[in-house]
Amino acid sequence: MTEFPLTLLYDGTCPICRFEMERLREQDSLHRLAFVDIAVTGFDPRHWGDGKAKLDHMQQLIHAVRPDGEFLLGVDALVAAYQAVGWGHWTWPVRLPFLRPVTDRGYAAFARHRYRVSRWVMPWLAALWARGTARRMRACASGTCPLPPSHPRRGDA
Repeated sequence: MTEFPLTLLYDGTCPICRFEMERLREQDSLHRLAFVDIAVTGFDPRHWGDGKAKLDHMQQLIHAVRPDGEFLLGVDALVAAYQAVGWGHWTWPVRLPFLRPVTDRGYAAFARHRYRVSRWVMPWLAALWARGTARRMRACASGTCPLPPSHPRRGDA
């Protein structure tokens, strides 16, 4: 089964969701991911899942779609995305059978309250990201750039 490209259907009105999709996009040097913002005007969920996908369900949990049309939801979608960019080693806790019910419930709770969580967490994440970006820029200026070779930025599908 071909796993890529894996298409991530995400809520672009959610600051944390946008932030995470941008991090994944930056790490996707092998072009394994495609990104679709379900919040854009004109998004039609009927283009996904043989016309059976529902927007309200997509708004509840992140969805990923494999090339064969198989949907991955919530934690499974994020695990597949992280594995696609080489971050699979960070997903080991959510793959443990005894932790999986907790991670599924935790992600569902986050997804329900993602706008409120974004208001609390995004200032901290933005500052952390800015410090890391400044550090990488200094390293690149000194000739020891830690960044992978850039690739053309793909817009949202």
